[in-house]
Amino acid sequence: MRIVGTVSVGFVVTQLDVTIVNIALARIATDLHANVARLQWIVDAYTLAFAVLMLSGGVLGDRYGARRMYAVGLVVFALASLACGLAANPALLIAARALQGAGAAAMLPNSLALLNEACRHERSLRARAVGFWTAAGAISIAAGPVAGGLLIAAFGWRSIFLVNLPLCAAGLAATLAWIPARQPHADASAAAPQRPRSLDVRGQLLAIVALTAFTGAVIEWRPLGFTHWAVWGGLLLAVAASMAFVAQEARTADPMLPLAMLRNRTFSATVLFGICVNLTYYGTVFVLALFLQHARGQTPLQAGLTFIPLTGGFLLSNIASGHVVSRFGTRLPMIGGALVAGLGYALLIPVDAGTPLVALLAAFLLIPSGMGLAVPAMTTTVLSAVEPARAGTASALLNTARQAGGAVGVAAFGALTGGGAANEVVSGLHGDAAISAAILLVAAMLAWTMRADTAHPAQATTTAPHMKTSR
Repeated sequence: MRIVGTVSVGFVVTQLDVTIVNIALARIATDLHANVARLQWIVDAYTLAFAVLMLSGGVLGDRYGARRMYAVGLVVFALASLACGLAANPALLIAARALQGAGAAAMLPNSLALLNEACRHERSLRARAVGFWTAAGAISIAAGPVAGGLLIAAFGWRSIFLVNLPLCAAGLAATLAWIPARQPHADASAAAPQRPRSLDVRGQLLAIVALTAFTGAVIEWRPLGFTHWAVWGGLLLAVAASMAFVAQEARTADPMLPLAMLRNRTFSATVLFGICVNLTYYGTVFVLALFLQHARGQTPLQAGLTFIPLTGGFLLSNIASGHVVSRFGTRLPMIGGALVAGLGYALLIPVDAGTPLVALLAAFLLIPSGMGLAVPAMTTTVLSAVEPARAGTASALLNTARQAGGAVGVAAFGALTGGGAANEVVSGLHGDAAISAAILLVAAMLAWTMRADTAHPAQATTTAPHMKTSR
């Protein structure tokens, strides 16, 4: 349990900073004179860096040790958080947020690799541990707006970043004290030790260009117009960089993105499922934060308190998910969770500025309940598909896809709110809710395509070539 608690600290701070900033956007806009597009960049600079660097974070963990990279990530994240708290203009804040994302990218895949190593001998224990780990992260995402509202009311918006300093210090101390310096992999079936993987620098740069260009084009299309050269040029650059990235990964000996993993139907469906979950949730939280403050006129504290039901829903469903997965496998929780969350989004479609807060309660409970049931099952599916030595890379691939989906969600759904006027935000929320409900219906269908035998933790996993089931 000490290892679970230690690695959960890193997961908590990385996930907390995904959503805590949303509740501060109105104050940041006023103090730093930032428009909606700049606010989207403040949110997405973190998410983009997190996404595009996470695969490299997993590879570096496989090469140099998950414990070492996890500790480095804590230090980088703390320094970046200090820079965020001291930022004097939007450009500096955006840059510091990107550095935060780099620290998060080193922490998250390696925290899961450490957890997987600690529980490698018992699948049921791993399912429960992953449930608690994901519960910590999911609760942090849900609690971000609440914690942000309280901190802003007491100390101002800069405190939402400075609060990370003691958390990172505690995580670093626990890592050095409780996690062994070496985490040898116990893959008894391996014929010979695997050589360390090299860092795919060219693939990393192409991934950065592709995702940043696409997200930037989506963010800027509303203020600049689709015919602006920066918008269509960004989309063309994203397509070209994506094609070059796939070609690079196909021919390099040590690809950042092992394409062989994607040949496993269950693994690929799970990655797509993760994209759907994060795209809808991150985008919706961004729009809801604007809705509560711009359309309903709430203060950051009032808006933060409105998000409390999200925290409770995540807490209960994440803890329950570990037991559900142990008994029924991963496919049914993923299907059911996606449908429940999709219903929650659908309930937001008729909401407007005059809707009583109590009418939002059902949606605010169903969305996290469905996600909390599905996400631990999704994570367990990924870990069951690879050998322990590749746990860091596999978890990084899943979470890279999820963070990329979140960045696109903020960009796309934020664009629906126009300039941020009350009526535009309400209209954007309606579009966001309808699209999110449809996307999660697709996610449920993806989970349905998974083979029943590969979706159960008590059974062997049929894998693609060069992939093994960890036992």
